[in-house]
Amino acid sequence: MIPAHVPDGPPLTYTDSFDIPVLFRNRPAKKPRRQWRTAKHKAWVGSGGFPAADGWYAPTTTWREIIKAATEVGRDVTPHLQNQPRYAHGELVARVSPLYAYLGAHPVVPRHSVTGAKGRRLTWNPVYTHGTERSAKTAAGYRLGMTMTEWACRSLLGLGQTEHLELGGPVPVLSHAFKDPKKKLPDLWGRHEAEDLYWLIEAKGGDVGLGTLRKGWAQLAAGSKVLGAYSHRTVLVGASVRPGDDLFLTIDHDLHAGLPPLAPAGFDTDNAVAGSGNLEDHLGESDDALIGTARAQMLVYLALRSAPASQLRTVPVPADRASRHRRSGLTTPLEADGLTFAMRAGARGEAAPDSAPHALRAGIRSMGLDDFLSCRILGTEIHLGMSRMLFAACERLREEDLAIAQRTPGLRAEDQVAAYEELSDEAQEEQRLSQSRIFREQQEEARPRLRPLLRDAYEQGATSDWRDLLRRPQEPKLDLEGDVSLLEAATPETYLAVSRYDLPPGRA
Repeated sequence: MIPAHVPDGPPLTYTDSFDIPVLFRNRPAKKPRRQWRTAKHKAWVGSGGFPAADGWYAPTTTWREIIKAATEVGRDVTPHLQNQPRYAHGELVARVSPLYAYLGAHPVVPRHSVTGAKGRRLTWNPVYTHGTERSAKTAAGYRLGMTMTEWACRSLLGLGQTEHLELGGPVPVLSHAFKDPKKKLPDLWGRHEAEDLYWLIEAKGGDVGLGTLRKGWAQLAAGSKVLGAYSHRTVLVGASVRPGDDLFLTIDHDLHAGLPPLAPAGFDTDNAVAGSGNLEDHLGESDDALIGTARAQMLVYLALRSAPASQLRTVPVPADRASRHRRSGLTTPLEADGLTFAMRAGARGEAAPDSAPHALRAGIRSMGLDDFLSCRILGTEIHLGMSRMLFAACERLREEDLAIAQRTPGLRAEDQVAAYEELSDEAQEEQRLSQSRIFREQQEEARPRLRPLLRDAYEQGATSDWRDLLRRPQEPKLDLEGDVSLLEAATPETYLAVSRYDLPPGRA
């Protein structure tokens, strides 16, 4: 049983900031013995890349940034959901529920203080410690590792969108080598805008020891051998935590000199930014960035598209996207954005009680506000959303993906061989992976044709009504009052909120 001294009280109601100790080093080594608590940490200054020196750092982040990473990392399952978008909710639940189920927070007083530190760190909660079976702990460790690796690479270090390496890797002529099932390769790859390098990334999570890290380093070495002549960085992230200890990261890395990165297959070389940085910061200048952003948000789009009308609402945010361009992390917490709250208050003051929804939306637009569509993900207290412009682009992209599936033999479930279920788990996995690769290849072949189609949809979305985009007779409710129970965040084109009452509870 959970010990009697652990209180059975409600979750604490605090803002969602935590300190995440991070150790940078040039190769795997033994697990540091409580140095995440005793070492003298440097303050993190938001370098947007690797720090100048290895060692311990203590960046602060928000639960919203962690949840953002959780919802966006992982194999792209949206090709399988084209006819059943409602199941997108289930995939989003699967990505975040282990974090809510097993992570808690506790107050920490490190031996050496760090300027700006919040004094709270994440750890396993008592349910994980005392009641969780080994297989569930393994699954939780996997999800923790993938989530914190995405957070570290993108929110902390400024990497662009990550991709699963199993779909072919960054260099088209090497795709068959990256797809070789006999090779134990790393999980992810990306391109770093500031460094102008490919990154090969391996994620490990749980009680990460030296043996696990050495296996990850070997996977990176195998990937590095395939990438060979191209300059790249190998990055091994270990998200390590044991009951009663703090969650901390080890980031082992190595730099490999070589040829500069190539523009991805099918990309317009005049729009090289499309594969790097925060894609949403480049939507006005790059059609390929728009395609990449729409692909990255397809899971959220499908969840919005299939949500019951009662679950949908729109929330006002400033129409000026530049106010939410990346400065530190990927999201802008709205409770610290005085402009947003001032503009919302002005909109409430101007709104007549009996105003029609269309008149309300016209009114807030005249004040410099836009309204993003949002829904609560059923089974969670997470709210996800996006702008009408991005929603329109995702809608057009989905139509093209459906056309690919319909004209490509073998991609539809009804085309699969009857003996599929009799295959071994490994054979089924290889077959699913093969189908995903075919789909991705078809998507990339369509890229030149997609550029003007998505650009046109994106621009038309700016003046479209939500009822037209949703193909429903009524507009979703415009929420001018707000919800004090939510902690909100936004990017140029997306929205995320978490319940302040459903954050990881403190541990006694």
